[in-house]
Amino acid sequence: MSEALGEYGYLGPSGTFTEAALRQVLPAGAVARPMASVDAALAAVRSGVLAAAVVPIENSVEGGVSATLDALANGSALRVTREMLVPITFVLAARPGTALADIRRVASHPHGWAQCRGWVGAHLPGAVYVPALSTAGAAEGLDPAAAEAPPYDAALCAPLAAQRFGLEVLATDVGDNAAAVTRFVLVQRPGPVAPPTGADKTSLVVFQADDHPGGLLEMLEQFATRGINLSRIESRPTGESLGQYCFSIDCEGHIGEARVGEALMGLHRTCREVRWLGSYPRADAQSVSVTASTTDQAFGDAGDWLGALRSGDA
Repeated sequence: MSEALGEYGYLGPSGTFTEAALRQVLPAGAVARPMASVDAALAAVRSGVLAAAVVPIENSVEGGVSATLDALANGSALRVTREMLVPITFVLAARPGTALADIRRVASHPHGWAQCRGWVGAHLPGAVYVPALSTAGAAEGLDPAAAEAPPYDAALCAPLAAQRFGLEVLATDVGDNAAAVTRFVLVQRPGPVAPPTGADKTSLVVFQADDHPGGLLEMLEQFATRGINLSRIESRPTGESLGQYCFSIDCEGHIGEARVGEALMGLHRTCREVRWLGSYPRADAQSVSVTASTTDQAFGDAGDWLGALRSGDA
């Protein structure tokens, strides 16, 4: 069985930023296995072919990665158990002997292109964008050993990908934002939940019962009244019909904490479906700030008080 062997998938081919993220958490003796797409990686986890997979979920420039958000919102349940942050540095790479003036078509992942289009517009104003499944996939398509000529002239990729596929780097640091970071998550099948660390994040997808005035506010109040900060919220189409959306949310805290648990219960009571994706340690290890009125002790004391009232002991 692949799980027994410890096979961990990642968005391939070799040399992607996703592989760099996986290397942060890959257990000793486990095997890193490149996958063709986010959907393929998560499908392999669901079926048991892989023990886990690392996929990109959010970029500091472009926001959420739609392929990952949609794959987690649909299909059988999966759990996010870790998150990793990887600084993103791009190079423009091509087959040896290619000059910058020869570049007419440039390939990259859509998020990679979005982070470099300013540089491309300034230095290659006539270049046409060619979408690729990954930045390393764009580099692999230029492999000098390949028999067929690629349908593009250069790739925007990680320096490691350019090196692995024998490409010549025509320009370095081509990203428009030097501080760009991509967030990746480790995804597994459901299992025991690790206890809170005090520096945690919870991810979920919420499907509203119906579309009505104030519906989003009602959903957000479940968090606000319990002092829970949202670090990300994005709407995604459900695919059911035009105008039907679900909400992908990251909040501070852990399902094992009273305030987060009560917020999830409130959402469960008022929404059509709540898909809890997991509670896991924050990559930056930053402790969550909790007000005195929303600590576990405060919720426990309130419960004891209500119990005493109901029993006639208060």
